[in-house]
Amino acid sequence: MARKSPAGEDATTPGAPGWVCVGVVTKPKGVRGEVRIKSFTAAPNDIVAYGPLHRGPDGPVVAFELCGSQRDMVTARVAGVGDRNGAEALRGAKLYVPRAALPEVVEDDEYYLTDLAGLAVELADGTAWGTVHALHDFGAGDILEVARAEGETVMLPFTRETVPVVDVGGGRLVVEPPEETSEEVSAKDEAE
Repeated sequence: MARKSPAGEDATTPGAPGWVCVGVVTKPKGVRGEVRIKSFTAAPNDIVAYGPLHRGPDGPVVAFELCGSQRDMVTARVAGVGDRNGAEALRGAKLYVPRAALPEVVEDDEYYLTDLAGLAVELADGTAWGTVHALHDFGAGDILEVARAEGETVMLPFTRETVPVVDVGGGRLVVEPPEETSEEVSAKDEAE
């Protein structure tokens, strides 16, 4: 299972089809208006490689100059922000690029996490199990959020063991939910 970045906590950008969240402003740095940005791209500095960043899918362009990077974070000076208060106002701002700005996937087994949104989710025997609603990264690895037909959502670890087949071209994922998840869902189905 190969994937391409950008990827991240809101890689599937629910409610914003055609847009990919490539980073989020986490906090100010210093008193001159610099901010720290968690980058969801493979190399943190690539956050600026896909063209102008937008503050939300329909939001304004956020112009900034990179000042440095460390692990998955970059430090940036934002145009028009000259003090800590202005930087603080940007805390939590998600930074988006249009999906069309990303390079095309060349390999058959590679995909962008954003391309998983809306795919059908099946069990190994072909039984329909739900639809991919979102993909999150809360810090301990990617989590697949599956919307079940019954209206509930189920969170699954996005690992090769739990998601052995990713068929973007075929519009589906095959999942092998952990036993406790399958048992909980079965028990709920029987109760209804």
